[in-house]
Amino acid sequence: MTKLSVNINKVATLRNTRPQLNIPSVIRCATICLDAGAHGITVHPRPDQRHIRPQDVYDIAELLKKYPKAEFNIEGNPFIEFMHFIEKVKPTQATLVPDDPAAKTSDHGWDLQNNAERLAAVIRRLKDLGTSVSLFMDPQPEHMELAKRLGADRIELYTEPYAAAFARGDRHAADAYEKTARRAAELGLGVNAGHDLNLDNLPPFLKQVPHVEEVSIGHALIGDALEFGLAETVRKYLRASGLAT
Repeated sequence: MTKLSVNINKVATLRNTRPQLNIPSVIRCATICLDAGAHGITVHPRPDQRHIRPQDVYDIAELLKKYPKAEFNIEGNPFIEFMHFIEKVKPTQATLVPDDPAAKTSDHGWDLQNNAERLAAVIRRLKDLGTSVSLFMDPQPEHMELAKRLGADRIELYTEPYAAAFARGDRHAADAYEKTARRAAELGLGVNAGHDLNLDNLPPFLKQVPHVEEVSIGHALIGDALEFGLAETVRKYLRASGLAT
């Protein structure tokens, strides 16, 4: 079963244009998503606080105490203003992303060989805190063995290249993802996916790519909510994931 975690960064982006009003409320929107059936909430706090801010992280952690079955997934670069969030709130999952602070959004997976020693130490620390660890990865099956050796519990497939290829009509858009997911599963790694997934490209992705335990979706989902409303949009994504009728 593929679970849905809603990334609410873009809610915070809009809120931050007039922060004194707290409209839209990050907590209210997270509550709507969870009540509509989302399995978790994802945030990606960045050092420049362009969207999710530190207080949001702590407020969401407090909210999720009311939803004990829901997952809290915090994404970020573990080497740049990240670990203090994990140490304080101890989320269900930490997704480690090789973000450059100047990047507009996440745009590539880890080069594991050149970061192995530092990542191994971080992963040990995260697991000591009781947090599951996912590594943001490009669809390269040959790198799954090292991800496993470093101690990761899951990998998150970076799906922007898939989304772009799908939009071009490429019939082989998901082939590398299928191979990578199969190899990850063979090694005992869980498989997540996220970035530019939407109502059109999500169903064929999940039909072809096996073992996907969770998708994290934000930009398209929040955009769709302007048309359909947030609760109905969450339900649409659950149906697109094969989780609801």
